[in-house]
Amino acid sequence: MRTTILITSPGQWQAPGLDLFQFAPIIPGGPAWLTKPVLIALLGAAAVTALCWAAFARPKLVPRGWQSLGEYAYTFVRDQIARPSLGKDADRWMGLLLTIFLTVLAWNLMGVIPLIQFPVAAHIAFPLVLAVSVYAIKVWLGVRHHGVRGYLRGIVHLPGLPGWAYGIYAPMILAEVFVTSLFTHFVRLFANMFAGHILVAFFSSVGFWFLFERLTPLGAGLGLLGVAMTVVITALELFIQFLQAFLFAVLAAMYLASGLHGEH
Repeated sequence: MRTTILITSPGQWQAPGLDLFQFAPIIPGGPAWLTKPVLIALLGAAAVTALCWAAFARPKLVPRGWQSLGEYAYTFVRDQIARPSLGKDADRWMGLLLTIFLTVLAWNLMGVIPLIQFPVAAHIAFPLVLAVSVYAIKVWLGVRHHGVRGYLRGIVHLPGLPGWAYGIYAPMILAEVFVTSLFTHFVRLFANMFAGHILVAFFSSVGFWFLFERLTPLGAGLGLLGVAMTVVITALELFIQFLQAFLFAVLAAMYLASGLHGEH
């Protein structure tokens, strides 16, 4: 695991903190934006592109190898993410939703790959860009299919609601659709990856410090506990990484459906 140990005075250990998310440019004196997270994001995108190319460039009647994996991923996204929200429109948006799911999953898994060990979504800019892209498509679809007035009317209309109550309800639902939904989309992914990375770094640094830097009979127990917790948290992270990619794609499908159908 990526371990950061800070020494403020001889023999003193300090837990890793926000320094885990601060990166200098890869090329000294080069572009400030070309950092490790950017390189990992590009690597993840290249891996997804390579997987899809290997799976679907020359499909066979009986899928094998990469095609089997690609078709499994496609079927999962179609049946578990696209169709429940988009219904008959699911196939039209499968390219986008499959790309979102696989890209976020690849970015997340970078956090447990040796020598890389940084989940891209733990850097808030990356999930923000994806969420803003989905948000823009949602609004564009709503305006295109229903017009500005029709789209807004579809969002605020609630059958059976008294007229006087719309003064309270309308601002709340409009804020949820146009403000809150954007933030909840990317913050959920970012917060989980950020916290998971901190926890893994914390326990791995405990193990490294007490087993290698300051090995003592009493400290050995703490070091072993740190190693054990690192393994447990990493296993939990694998599950959370998949779950967060799934939830991010599910929300994307729901937002696309809201634009298409003109409803909140």
